[in-house]
Amino acid sequence: MAPHRLPVLSLGLVLVFAAMRLSAGEFDVRAFGATGDGTTIDTAAINKAIDAAAAAGGGIVRFPAGTYASYSIHLKSHVALYLDIGSTLVAADPPADLSAGYDAPEPNPVTDQYEDFGHSHMHNSLIWGENLVDISITGPGRIYGLGLSRGRPYLRRDTLPSERASGANPDLSLPAAEIAAIKQIKPGPYDFPGKDTLPAGVGNKAIALKNCRNVIFRDFTIFHGGHFGILAEGVDNWTCDNLKIDTNRDGIDFDCCQNVRVSNCTVNSPNDDGICPKSSYSLGYSRMTENVTITNCQVSGFDEGTLLDNSRKRLESRSMGAHGPTGRIKCGTESNGGFRNITISNCVFEYCRGLAFESVDGALMEDIAVSNITMRDIINAPIYIRLGARLRGPAGTTIGTARRIKIENVVAHNVAAEAGILIEGVPGTTINDVSLSNIFIDFEGGGTAEDAKRVVAEDVDGYPEPARLGKLSSWGLFARHVKNFSMDHVELRVAKEDLRPVVSLEDVSGVDIDHAVFSHAPGVKTVVLKNVTGLTIRDSGGLPDTKKAGTTSDGTL
Repeated sequence: MAPHRLPVLSLGLVLVFAAMRLSAGEFDVRAFGATGDGTTIDTAAINKAIDAAAAAGGGIVRFPAGTYASYSIHLKSHVALYLDIGSTLVAADPPADLSAGYDAPEPNPVTDQYEDFGHSHMHNSLIWGENLVDISITGPGRIYGLGLSRGRPYLRRDTLPSERASGANPDLSLPAAEIAAIKQIKPGPYDFPGKDTLPAGVGNKAIALKNCRNVIFRDFTIFHGGHFGILAEGVDNWTCDNLKIDTNRDGIDFDCCQNVRVSNCTVNSPNDDGICPKSSYSLGYSRMTENVTITNCQVSGFDEGTLLDNSRKRLESRSMGAHGPTGRIKCGTESNGGFRNITISNCVFEYCRGLAFESVDGALMEDIAVSNITMRDIINAPIYIRLGARLRGPAGTTIGTARRIKIENVVAHNVAAEAGILIEGVPGTTINDVSLSNIFIDFEGGGTAEDAKRVVAEDVDGYPEPARLGKLSSWGLFARHVKNFSMDHVELRVAKEDLRPVVSLEDVSGVDIDHAVFSHAPGVKTVVLKNVTGLTIRDSGGLPDTKKAGTTSDGTL
């Protein structure tokens, strides 16, 4: 009996069967002319694939393994980008004469008055979309913002870690044509020349969305993302899950966004914030950022690129004077619309700044719950709540309101000596209803008696950052202009003797301290009181049980 033989397939049939393996509704960028060779600019082919998917009523635009150099990619409604494993989408360097490159920044005359250039323009990005519904970017591939600017106009891009190590490419200065183009730009009042204004052709964001709805970002990596790895303004029903971002400025910023879920993300951003809800005036009106959950995330400030290879190098200065790495979770600084219904849980901070909530541009900030946070090697205040009067916004903008903020189950190790927990309102306008419970923090310590005598400036109209206030006069907690403040099972320690008081309370009413442990140096008062009304202390080691309904003008415990 003759052996069974498999039929020989023609090349045409092989190609047909290969095509059949693609699911209906998938559009391979290579089929539209993309090379994936890392040198050819594949922008036109990628946008053709997206257009075809949109014309078909929706579909998946797939990037198979390869390196795709591109300028601005235009998202469309009902279209998903899928980055296969082994695929890298690279932001290409624009040509020296800017004859090509990224889309020009869209005109934005209203918001340019109140926002700097980077926040108020979206089209000059590697990937952008506006007024879209039902979009996604998923898959295990990578976005590499090689040619993106981090916002400094006289450098096309930062020197990369590999270039710093090797000494290669020492001069990334812009060509004369680009410098001339920058000088012709008329900046807004918050975007002075030399800050981050960029000419047409230069990109500064990896992904930018505006006024979109029903968005999913999942599983991909961003390396070296420019001014923003992801900037979203007015985006609702948005899920960010399992992203890895190792970048040279902000990681994920969601501005005036509602119904946002950020989970299982790892963001390393030594030079700016990691995960950052904002509520700016970038839409041309004030809009609340609300109904936001941030959970199971890690943020850090290691040297850029060393998160992804897990070497986690610490090449940046950790001193307060140099500001050290950033890398934190922060609500603000832009805060016109406000923050409401924000929950942050099960997150890890390492070698970065602490958790921050800031309303300085007239915003309402309320109903915030934080739980199950661990921190290590924090370079300034582990918890920072600030109500200020910067008031960047239209005429008539007034001081905002901050209330109902609950923070519990926090463990922080090796916090810098300069700033403890810092909660500060404005003279005549208090932060209300703050609860701290089940918190353990150990600080470096080492403060002096001279430090304890410092009068800490109010700085109500300045940029909200703990470092601006200098070394605080108490090492564990500094609270000023606060109403209804409680501490329950809070323990504060120092590794090195500190000659400052542990706690300073000034213009605070309705204080309740229960089961607190404040280690202090011999002969140094634990708590300093100034204009404190309604003080209750119970079961707190080293402090007398106290119940005072009246006002203590000046006192110590």
